[in-house]
Amino acid sequence: MDLQLLTICLLTFAINFVGALAYAARIAGVRTQRIALAFALFNVLVLLSRLSNGFLGPFLAKRIESALLADSGDGLLFDFRLVLAAATAASVLGTLFIPTAQRWFSRAIGDFQRHRSVLTLVKVAASPRGLAFLWRAGTPPRAAHLRGLCGLNGVGFPVIALNVLAQALLGVGVLASLYAGYLVPEYRVTASQLSAIVNGFATILLFVLIDPQLSVMTDDVVSGSVGEGVFRRTVVLLALSRVCGTVLAQVLFVPAAWLVVACAHLM
Repeated sequence: MDLQLLTICLLTFAINFVGALAYAARIAGVRTQRIALAFALFNVLVLLSRLSNGFLGPFLAKRIESALLADSGDGLLFDFRLVLAAATAASVLGTLFIPTAQRWFSRAIGDFQRHRSVLTLVKVAASPRGLAFLWRAGTPPRAAHLRGLCGLNGVGFPVIALNVLAQALLGVGVLASLYAGYLVPEYRVTASQLSAIVNGFATILLFVLIDPQLSVMTDDVVSGSVGEGVFRRTVVLLALSRVCGTVLAQVLFVPAAWLVVACAHLM
């Protein structure tokens, strides 16, 4: 693995790890009754994630251009699969990290209520006392969170299945379009632009069909009509479906790339 590929994998890892922690922000918001503030603090991490995502595309594009110029793209497919594996590893670690991140978010919400400043919050977290709390707050997932997953009365399994599909499409959207540009270099600009269509469809699934269901359930927990235990198990199931989505992306990657090639020819 060269430095460029390592950088791409690390950026992919960071993006997916932060995405998995979104579920921890929801739990912290429910626990503290400060849902809006929980998401405002989480958006600070999202900004860092999107900054990483801004560098990811050019790095991948440069790798493909270098392979085309050197006529040495035999290992390119393995490189892309390694990037997808980094996404899976980040999703798994992020899922395991949810209990710890939930405690961090809960503490951050309380500190922000007092200081009303993100910079002060970062300063407090970086202090010896803050770092000691971050270490002490670490906790592994409990088996109790996995019990009763098949008997949830929260979001339905069609929503879970749609989340798997949406995460898979988000995983292959940019990668498949860039790899399609390697398969048909004469259409690589067109192929790279088609990623917006794939990601757009996945975004519609997330924000029109999936996220509203979880948002309604969050409000139900706050109002007391749904138990927090059910909500936490639902979050676990959604996090696991995110992991499954990154695995499904491995299966869809090559077919998706050839589909982009076909669409590029039809444009």
